[in-house]
Parts: sequence; C-alpha cells; structure tokens
Amino acid sequence: MPTSASTYGLIATFETAPALYHAAEAVRDAGYRNWDCITPFPVHGLDKAMGLRRSIVPRISLAGGITGFITGMSMIWWTGAVDYQLVVGGKPLFSPMFAFPVSYELTILFTAFATIIGMFVVNGLPMHYHPVLKYDHIRRGMDDTFFIVIEARDPRFNLANTRALLEKVGGKAIAELEA
Repeated sequence: MPTSASTYGLIATFETAPALYHAAEAVRDAGYRNWDCITPFPVHGLDKAMGLRRSIVPRISLAGGITGFITGMSMIWWTGAVDYQLVVGGKPLFSPMFAFPVSYELTILFTAFATIIGMFVVNGLPMHYHPVLKYDHIRRGMDDTFFIVIEARDPRFNLANTRALLEKVGGKAIAELEA
C-alpha cells in the first residue's frame, strides 16, 4: 500500500510504560530509524530500548568551558604581560593565580551558552509546529497514555507492513498522521 505525499506516518497508542518499552525494542529490532516515543513522564531505559546513542551536548558544553577558561587566562595574560605592563611590588606581569577568578567565571558563562546553543541546534529548536500535534488524542500523551510514531520518511516504512508491526507489538488505535 503506497503512502501519499500528505502522510507523515503512523501513530499507535500504548497503555503502560512496559508495553511501550517492549514495543520500542521491537520497532528498533525491525530496523526503523525515523520514529519516536511520546510519554507523559520519563521512562527509565527507553533511550536504550529505542537504540539511541548518547547525546553530544555534554561534549559541546565541555568545549565551551575550555574555551571560556582559555579566553579568561589569555585575556589576563594579554592585558598584564603585553598591553599594559605594570610592575607593582616586584610581582610578575602574569600569574595564573590572579587570573583564575576571571577564567573561572568565563568558564561558567561559556559553558552555559554552549549548552543552551548546543541543545537548540541538536534538537532542531525552535520547532513551532509538528504534524503529531494534529492528532486528536495527543494531549493524553502528556497525561496517561504512551505513543509510538513511525515517520513515513523512514526507508523501511510501508503503510501496511508498519501497521501490522504496530498491531503485533500491542499498539491500539493505530492512526495515520497527516503531514
């Protein structure tokens, strides 16, 4: 059964977190790549069941922190040892001990900015609209129901086969989503 251009994918309802967890493992094992789970609360281990890798946001945060620290040390070194050399009481032109407070604050500032910007970029934010929001019962996904959404852009997506898989793993109220 071919998919029309206006089809975003299929959505299936699950009543419990364990049912969703096992369905996610089955969808992952079936080879689907473009799909997601919608839950009213975090489900421990669901990311592993979905086959998701660890996020790169912590690495982006670390890079921001290192950049902030180096910026602080470089700024104090430049102003003390190059730009405005002033010997006071025989102290050195640059000492990391005196540059540390500024470097520490810039480390925190750059880490915070890198984390926020990295999260927005990695998650594709801001996303003002998503086709799943057209689904009539999506609000229950924020209260007491669990959903799996398999997108039509997935290479393995076939309307009949995907629907059969969702039925096999216990999906209820399987519906086609408009794009």
